[in-house]
Amino acid sequence: MLFHKRSRKGLDMADVNGYTAARLGDMASSLKRLAQSFTEEMDGQHLTREDGAAALQTAAAMVCGGCSRCSLYQDAAQEDSYYLYYLLRAFEMNGAVRLEDMPLLFRQACYHKEKYLSQLNKSLGRATMNLSWKNRFLESRDAVIVQFRELAYIIEEFSRQMEQAVDITGEWELAVRAAFRRHRMAVEKMLILDYGNRQEEAYLTLRTTNNACFTAREAAGVLSQAMGRGKWNPARDTKAIVTRQPGTLRFAKEGKYQMLYGIAKMPKAGEEVSGDNYTFFKSLDGQAIMSLADGMGSGEAASRESMKVIELTEQLVEAGFSARSSLKLVNTVLLLAGKEQHPAAVDIICIDLHTGVLEAMKLGAVASFVVGKDGVELLEAGDVPIGILNPIEPVLLSKKLWDDDRIIMVSDGVLEAMPGEEKEMVMKDFLASLPPGRPKDMAEQILGFALSFGEDARDDMTVLVAGVWEREP
Repeated sequence: MLFHKRSRKGLDMADVNGYTAARLGDMASSLKRLAQSFTEEMDGQHLTREDGAAALQTAAAMVCGGCSRCSLYQDAAQEDSYYLYYLLRAFEMNGAVRLEDMPLLFRQACYHKEKYLSQLNKSLGRATMNLSWKNRFLESRDAVIVQFRELAYIIEEFSRQMEQAVDITGEWELAVRAAFRRHRMAVEKMLILDYGNRQEEAYLTLRTTNNACFTAREAAGVLSQAMGRGKWNPARDTKAIVTRQPGTLRFAKEGKYQMLYGIAKMPKAGEEVSGDNYTFFKSLDGQAIMSLADGMGSGEAASRESMKVIELTEQLVEAGFSARSSLKLVNTVLLLAGKEQHPAAVDIICIDLHTGVLEAMKLGAVASFVVGKDGVELLEAGDVPIGILNPIEPVLLSKKLWDDDRIIMVSDGVLEAMPGEEKEMVMKDFLASLPPGRPKDMAEQILGFALSFGEDARDDMTVLVAGVWEREP
């Protein structure tokens, strides 16, 4: 909903933002409480004493009858019995209780040892099956809890953004209306917001005053001229043209920095398709997102898995989720999808084009590198690939970028090709000797350096390079 400086009920933009932020905060708190209600402890990782005692009791009832030659069940049922614990661990390690795992008295005195062991293993097997279903339920429950918490986190972030938004429509209304009037367009409604850090957003309801049509990009140019401080661009999801019928268009101010990227890839020897996938895009709020996913193994299957991770993450980030939240939500989706999923190492770097601040999030990914005037900096790797454990927490890194810096992301096949044990240091030394150039050229040079240490690519190799430059004032 668009607002003028004053709404019909007399609320100004600050009042509306404050009310909206408060309601969003209440929603976030409710989601947190809902997630908290599911966090009671449930032991479901191992067979318990109760499972073992029940299995012994069942075996005794089925086989022993009134036999009293041994007191196996009575001894194991005692609270201080170490043997019951040993029996359960032996079953978990070997998949069955063996005769040598049983007490000496049982082996010597029991007339039906084989039948007893068979029944005992059947009972423990059923308990293990029930345990696996219980653990699966707990994984699903934990995945839902993560989703509730991340959604609460996202709503809180949006709530804070709403509170910080400043309505600056009044400062620019006359100039903007006059500029569009000169270009035969009328502004029926207008809302211009300043979120701080030079991030601004505008909603304009426009129509033409003659029979001509204007593109959204032409309208953005008029807005840039009217405000005279930076360039504005239309949102990717906004209307494409301005016609005689009124329509609302959304615009965002360009950041201080701009980026270009280049890619170089080589599939594993013998494979036609690389298991690595990447993406590079810019969001409306002035973020440049570059990501690299390395699927488990190589070939078509690995490519499908890494592409799924890339696509899901990109969709969530474009929808307004933070990269951290996106990674955690994608991980829960893969966990819930079943064991046919294969884990993928994921590397995401977000650059705020207004401030030049880089944030890197890694899950099982190898190191990335930032090349600047002060040398080469290493962004260390994460440990756990996505889709394999829950809950997870991405490795978070942050750094300020400057004009003419380069960001280099590589898949593990590139680093593994380096000689020696200190592979990151070999790559770092090479990057320090590499003159800065076009991202595409640098990517090809880095890939060529990695390939120089072997006749064939022993794994999928991908190099993603991006350059950062300040826009001309």
